[in-house]
Amino acid sequence: MNYTQLQEIYSAHQSEGLRILAFPCNQFGSQEPKSEAEIKTFATEKYNVTFDMFSKINVNGSQAHPLFDYLKNKQSGFMMNAIKWNFSKFLVDKNGVAVARFGPTDDPNKMIPKIKEILQ
Repeated sequence: MNYTQLQEIYSAHQSEGLRILAFPCNQFGSQEPKSEAEIKTFATEKYNVTFDMFSKINVNGSQAHPLFDYLKNKQSGFMMNAIKWNFSKFLVDKNGVAVARFGPTDDPNKMIPKIKEILQ
């Protein structure tokens, strides 16, 4: 569901400046054990993803990528700052400020009003 809906949102708003950056992570039940190339192939062939797919990283713990340390500090989660599962989503404005956080089970379409607001 996430890949499909994120691609639809990206296709609808990329001309307005929306960028989606995906960072695979294998810290959640080993759901992303494949290589970066295999993950990208899966996303592009099965879901026609055209947004940016980056290297596989850690988002929690002492080896967490600094980007996710920043995002978690600026937009804390419910009950704790840690990323709880794959497909946690952050919205960052044009100035690099993290303005919203959505959980892994949140419907990506729930982000559209906030996306439209920050693209203005």
